[in-house]
Amino acid sequence: MTGSPRAPIVIAAGGTGGHFFPAEALAAELAARGHRLVLMTDGRAGRRTTGVFADGEQYVLSGAGIAGHGIRRQLGAAAALGRGTLEARRVLRQLSPAAVVGFGGYPSVPPLLGARLTPRRQRPVIVLHEGNAVLGQANAQLARFADAIATSFPQVSRLPLGANAVLTGMPVRAEIAAAAGSPYPPVDGTFRLLVWGGSLGARVFSDIVPQTLAALPDTVRARLAVTQQARAEDVDRVRAAYTAAGIAAEIAPFFDGVAQRLAGSHLVIGRAGGSSVAELAMVGRPSIMVPLPIAASDEQTANAASLVDAGGGWMLRQSEFTPAALGALLAELLSQPGRLALAALAASRLGRPNAAAALADLLEARLDALRRAPEAVIPAGLHASTPTPAVHSQDMQMMDAVS
Repeated sequence: MTGSPRAPIVIAAGGTGGHFFPAEALAAELAARGHRLVLMTDGRAGRRTTGVFADGEQYVLSGAGIAGHGIRRQLGAAAALGRGTLEARRVLRQLSPAAVVGFGGYPSVPPLLGARLTPRRQRPVIVLHEGNAVLGQANAQLARFADAIATSFPQVSRLPLGANAVLTGMPVRAEIAAAAGSPYPPVDGTFRLLVWGGSLGARVFSDIVPQTLAALPDTVRARLAVTQQARAEDVDRVRAAYTAAGIAAEIAPFFDGVAQRLAGSHLVIGRAGGSSVAELAMVGRPSIMVPLPIAASDEQTANAASLVDAGGGWMLRQSEFTPAALGALLAELLSQPGRLALAALAASRLGRPNAAAALADLLEARLDALRRAPEAVIPAGLHASTPTPAVHSQDMQMMDAVS
């Protein structure tokens, strides 16, 4: 498929990298197919100055997260989402897009509700992408509007009964996709440990991992080479802890060349967000995962379980993530390098290197079906075994107010 000036495709994404990385990967695939793209995002992500969206049309909408705050902040956030929805509706009427694709989280709510509020004859195709093994709060609310739901895991709980859900996988950053199939490095000297945590999850690793590694035997510590992400305010203390323990370590809040660091690692310690799990599977690296305990639907536990069940990693809940428990697991794994290599192979079997293309194919199929017959429906892929969950009353009040 080629060319402009076809109707644009709106990508609705923002917030954390876990939501934005797959949006960028899909956008790159669609751009290569000749589609005109428009980004709708939130103030947290802001206008993009690099990447596939940098030179394109962008709209920063009002909005804020609702879950996990007090009543006053929830009401304020609901009002902001309502304003963002009205802003999105005005822009969508001007653009007349062919489709709107949302990647979960509150930044996707205004564009997708705005699309739903567009007059039926002008209404675009609505596609959701779910990055976790549990349908997220925003997607759970928006699922009833969607023409299709693309999933990253074979089994996704809380999908509505009868949902047109199709397994596409999680689109990942181009550099990660390029590292797919990298051979697992032999454990014949230096043992390279990668610790990543994300903006919400790095502190627990700064507290626990250096202390744990410092307690390992001298002969083990001498072999370690640690690359660890830490919050800016924690960098100095983490670096000092490793120096005192005689462990070679590189500490920073953010690293370039993540794909090379991941491919070169023997073991990864980190959270279990959908993008992180997809990247571990794509490159094929064993991991110790510590799910974020404040995740609204405990989706990170379900994500981690997919790797654990496949033999590709180990999980410690944060309440169990102590120096004693981590130390015992590391001692066991470091003494059995063959076990790590087998886990790397198991993780790689879950990778879906063509996820961006599969998601683009799904979207184009919906558009083609609409052109052929406006009422056409693509047969559903996966079907849920559980009903749509209850949602926050404030969320529903906001939705009802603008619908």
